Amino acid sequence: MTDATRRRTSLFARRSWGETSRIFAILRKETVGGALLLVGALLALIWSNSPWSDGYQALRDLRMGPASLHLDLSLATWAADGLLAIFFFVAGLELKREFVAGDLRDPRRAAVPVAAAVGGVLVPALLYYFIAGGDAAKGWAIPTATDIAFALAVLAVVGRFLPSPLRTFLLTLAVVDDLLAIVIIAVFYTSDLAVGPLLGALVPLAVFGLLVRRRVRSWWLLLPLAAATWTLMHASGVHATVAGVLLAFTVPVVRSQAAGGSDAGPGLAEHFEHRFRPISAGFAVPVFAFLSAGVTVGGLTGLATALTDRVAVGIVVGLVLGKPIGIMAATWLVSRFTRADPGEGLNWLDVFGLALLGGIGFTVSLLIGELAFGLGSERDGHVKVAVLTGSLLAATLATVILRARSRVYRRVHEAESVDHDRDGVPDVYQPQSDGSA
Repeated sequence: MTDATRRRTSLFARRSWGETSRIFAILRKETVGGALLLVGALLALIWSNSPWSDGYQALRDLRMGPASLHLDLSLATWAADGLLAIFFFVAGLELKREFVAGDLRDPRRAAVPVAAAVGGVLVPALLYYFIAGGDAAKGWAIPTATDIAFALAVLAVVGRFLPSPLRTFLLTLAVVDDLLAIVIIAVFYTSDLAVGPLLGALVPLAVFGLLVRRRVRSWWLLLPLAAATWTLMHASGVHATVAGVLLAFTVPVVRSQAAGGSDAGPGLAEHFEHRFRPISAGFAVPVFAFLSAGVTVGGLTGLATALTDRVAVGIVVGLVLGKPIGIMAATWLVSRFTRADPGEGLNWLDVFGLALLGGIGFTVSLLIGELAFGLGSERDGHVKVAVLTGSLLAATLATVILRARSRVYRRVHEAESVDHDRDGVPDVYQPQSDGSA
């Protein structure tokens, strides 16, 4: 074997102990967040299809906020524009951390999940466009998003014995997927751009960035600046959730010596992520799901009507087929032309199960559906039914594959444990059976 072959980059190479510990900590929280997200969606569906559905609609349409600032918005809009800004703030912190101090800082490691994320966006978008077409083509981005909370929650529950590199790959792919979704929303779903407020948003954003670089944590200084940035971004016509990402990108990941420390160390990104992730996973995203997922199905007839709409067909096909095809194809191409191969005992069936998880689209898919077809429209209702159906199918198929693979790895681990008891040689493979590092 040549030296060049030995240096080949493994698609799923083991990460550092600190990185693995952080990933498992995130998985524990996302499991809870995914469960709360599911509860919020189920409550919305039950209420909106009950005899008291008018009360649900009245709650969604309840308007509140200062009219003088053009923020007299419905609760559903506050959830989509306001609460999801918190979600994207946390996602932005995670994204920056991955690029600065995580796996994405190494181009060789980043190439595979980045390519997989791009493939998982392009193929579903193309399938949707060819199926829907016409006036429905504006919803092309709906099946391109992967829901981090749901996907990681499913993996943490059903894949207890799967090796940690697979979890790392999914986390990195989902983070890059979020970045692509943010770019899509900002570029393709922004209308009536107002340059004045957009430029004005840069002022509080710059002050916020200056303060966090000086390690200022005072909420009474940072929160008003963040609110001002969000308000001006909302007024500019750019979707206000983009403000959450921009604010996150100003937060330092690593503390420089110039910031007052004798040695470089953790910046404020880790601190803010620790503080805001429970708010995002435990409140912001579940409330958004509750106020967005409610759609009156109308029994089997209504469900059939919704799912025969070419928009719904395009979404389901994009999530269930497009996502895994795009992820698998991109991963294979990188493997083929960069000489990378699945390492650490993994095979392509593991990757296929992970690719199916990529078809769980919920939070961002619902948001893009509202932006494309209008909140509360008939097509918006069909979008919600399709997103829920496609995500459920993708989660079910992924569960079947990953549970089978997890049983295989469990038997391997048990066999190695027996060998260890016999000869006292430590196990090479040690899965995290409880999702903790």
